[in-house]
Amino acid sequence: MKVVIPGGTGHLGRVLSRRLVERGDEVVVLTRRDAPAEPGVRHVRWDGRAAGPWTAEVDGSDVVLNLAGRSVNCRYTRANLREMWNSRIDSARVVGGAIEHAARPPRVWLQMSTATIYAHRYDAPNDETTGVLGGGEPDVPAYWAYSVDLARAWEREQEVAATPRTRKVALRTAMVMSPEPGGAFAMLLRLTRLGLGGPVAGGAQYLSWIHEDDLIRAIDFLVGRDDLSGPVNLAAPEPLPYKDFLRALRAAAGVPFGLPATRWMAELGAFALRSDTELLLKSRRVVPGRLLDAGFVFGHPEWPAAAEDLLKRPLRTVG
Repeated sequence: MKVVIPGGTGHLGRVLSRRLVERGDEVVVLTRRDAPAEPGVRHVRWDGRAAGPWTAEVDGSDVVLNLAGRSVNCRYTRANLREMWNSRIDSARVVGGAIEHAARPPRVWLQMSTATIYAHRYDAPNDETTGVLGGGEPDVPAYWAYSVDLARAWEREQEVAATPRTRKVALRTAMVMSPEPGGAFAMLLRLTRLGLGGPVAGGAQYLSWIHEDDLIRAIDFLVGRDDLSGPVNLAAPEPLPYKDFLRALRAAAGVPFGLPATRWMAELGAFALRSDTELLLKSRRVVPGRLLDAGFVFGHPEWPAAAEDLLKRPLRTVG
């Protein structure tokens, strides 16, 4: 099977490329800049904005998995927000155009999206059918609506693409827990081992997550299920409050305590890490309704056992 991965040089791209190569798939990563060589992966240049010679890789492929987009793990400055928007919308549009004009289009287009599209809430989980999309919640910073607007626009570019011979799936992905550098797990583990893995702003906000193994298995499942299209939540079935998530991580790592952080302390920490507090403070209570209804079985449904499994694996390095 030939899999084309636009934007595949980042954290998730490395995880997915490695697994695909291990099982014998042909993997082509579209990249805007030079990237470290990866065994079995072929890198092809594109700019993420316009058609070019790279479109020949899409023509005749089996799967396109579009991961392109500037990382949200940054300060939400105007320049960064603009780049987050442009890199997602432009890449989705140009990938759709390449599929539309392909003589032999891929049978499925998996488009990365985000669980952040759902509302900040504590009272009930969000699935694809009954979940509440965000953007108008009271008592949250007004700029949080930007992330929701971006997610909606990102998915809309895929929806409107004229690709009648290609099934389209929007992957509303929670935080992926993986030993791969640059990801959420590596950052949270580092803070935990420094004694900083305590509740943030009370810790009642929910954190949705998915183990890297289940992410890969879910993508395989979606590739093979011709009856599934549209938005699909990629999240473990047991989201939990941030304080409980960190308590389980501390237990797995053998760290006896974690200093709590107030909201203003979180602001200082996010500034120092060049990140934004939305990643810590927004309550993302997301569940995989469509996957479960379709019969997908999670290998790591609960966080305490998943954390222990991840800690048995060596932290990887890039390059």
